[in-house]
Amino acid sequence: MRKLLLTFTLLAVAFAYAKADEVTFTADAPSAVVMGQTFRLAYTVNTHDAKGFRVGNITDFDILSGPNQSSSLSTSIINGQRTSSKSLTFTCILRPKKEGTYTIPAATIVAGGKQMSSKELTVKVLPPDQKAQAQQSGSQGRTTTSSQTSGQISNDDLFIVATVNKKKVYEQEAILLTYKIYTTVNLTNMTGKMPDLKGFHTQEVEMPKGGREFELEHYKGRNYRTMVYSQYVLFPQQSGQLEIPSITFEGTVAQQVRNYDPFEAFFNGGSSYVNVQKPIQTPKLTIDVSPLPSGKPASFGGAVGDFSISSSISTTELKENEAVTLKVIISGTGNMKLIKTPEVSFPADFEVYDPKVDNKFTLKAGGLSGNKVIEYLAIPRHNGNYTIPGVEFTYFDIKSGAYKTLKTPEYALNVAKGEGSGAAVNTGYVSKEELRLLGQDIRYIDLKDAKLSPKGVYLYGTMGYWLWYIVPLVGFVVILIVYRKQAAENANIAKTKNKKAGKVATRRLKVAKQKMAAKDKAGFYDEVLKAVWGYLSDKLIMPVSELSKENIAAELAARQVSEASIKECTALLGDCEFARYAPTLSGISVEKIYDRTAELMNKLENEIKNSKIAK
Repeated sequence: MRKLLLTFTLLAVAFAYAKADEVTFTADAPSAVVMGQTFRLAYTVNTHDAKGFRVGNITDFDILSGPNQSSSLSTSIINGQRTSSKSLTFTCILRPKKEGTYTIPAATIVAGGKQMSSKELTVKVLPPDQKAQAQQSGSQGRTTTSSQTSGQISNDDLFIVATVNKKKVYEQEAILLTYKIYTTVNLTNMTGKMPDLKGFHTQEVEMPKGGREFELEHYKGRNYRTMVYSQYVLFPQQSGQLEIPSITFEGTVAQQVRNYDPFEAFFNGGSSYVNVQKPIQTPKLTIDVSPLPSGKPASFGGAVGDFSISSSISTTELKENEAVTLKVIISGTGNMKLIKTPEVSFPADFEVYDPKVDNKFTLKAGGLSGNKVIEYLAIPRHNGNYTIPGVEFTYFDIKSGAYKTLKTPEYALNVAKGEGSGAAVNTGYVSKEELRLLGQDIRYIDLKDAKLSPKGVYLYGTMGYWLWYIVPLVGFVVILIVYRKQAAENANIAKTKNKKAGKVATRRLKVAKQKMAAKDKAGFYDEVLKAVWGYLSDKLIMPVSELSKENIAAELAARQVSEASIKECTALLGDCEFARYAPTLSGISVEKIYDRTAELMNKLENEIKNSKIAK
């Protein structure tokens, strides 16, 4: 074991040194520049053993200087281990010849004994800023002050643009909402809250970790530094004209001011900076949402996007009471989190368990992209040949504007008889001669010369004699009646779920409490929503897919539930859904949500029971 551990350690060290000694050749230049301005193009190789550097054929830019070579050497000591790095940098100063988007070809070099090439670079040349040109021409012969030093920041110097990638969509079709900053001033901070988007299922796109950098962009005649502040993927839940309301952001700008104190001017270069708050309001947007076409197939479970489906089975040869697993994988891009789990029509002799669903997708501009893996577990209770039919999955295809039905193959199962499944009946007679003596454990009873005679009081004909027959018979009849009653109740799945709704919800709330203790907010809200939706589905005897806040309120009112409890139920669902998909913006305490949910469950359980008694 020690030798194996030592071998792995040596291999890891060797790999680390190999990575450290790997020669790289990189190119760097700004992604956008302004016409007439110069910029720096740099090529870096991480070794001094390099020669034969050649710049590519640059025709769209004037080379004002270079390539100029410089070298660097750095040494560091960490935990007594000394490491050093070397590099050579070749720099060119370029100036664009005309506006447009151009490619800087790859450069070549011989480093570490082999020929290497850098990557090509794309540079966008923007036209000059019209306002800057006008100010420059108007300021000839006099001194002017820009908004950066005047104390006034106009709406043209700093603003946010809200855009969507499409304004006309179908229900459940993904929309990418982007908030982008445009600034010509020294912006240091930006704050703003996501609005309450009614009629949308909202998911926030995770921004790149670390510091995000501004990029140069020409917009309406001016050159701005731009950055994507936030993005959201929206899934409209209803048709009609849906509105994305305006948001008020607040930007913090470090503004330069003149310093007339000679001492402070000496140390601060003649100026200092103050923070100025600038409110920014984005305009509202309107989305035209069309309803899904009529004629939905029975297998349609709300999927909208572009999908495919596949399946596999663990075995087709098994015995009675052995488990078989059917795995169904739905892949693609769309509203994957809102897709209803397809149903599998297992044979009647199979005991079927709730499917296990594993979501493996990421959020992209077109929606959720990845896989939904569903595992169905079933156990055949009798032998024979069975067929598991294919799973039908229907989705609405955005590109064609029509429903598409996919189907997995069916599987033929051969279920053999299991051990001990049948009772063997032995009718053979065993005589005294065929019975062998096994040690001293078994002996044949010799009844020769045996005399049997009754002793004491006769039992026959007494009350105790008849009770020995009557009591077991009555007990058997009672057990049979209770068993048949339970079997009838269990056969009614809806009634059974209705009866056990409170217990199931309590178990889910316990899981939610564990998630809350583990600081897993997303998992906590998932479990709370499962508890509430599952309870309402079982109690109201309605599938989860058909539940909505409106029909929940109507069904609860029909069961004589108080208006206050109904309002609390719909409010809790709304708060949980908002906090689930925008946890950083909700400001709702998970402890408060848990207490509200537990209290609501008790209220609904009591009020629904009382209404039944009243009836």
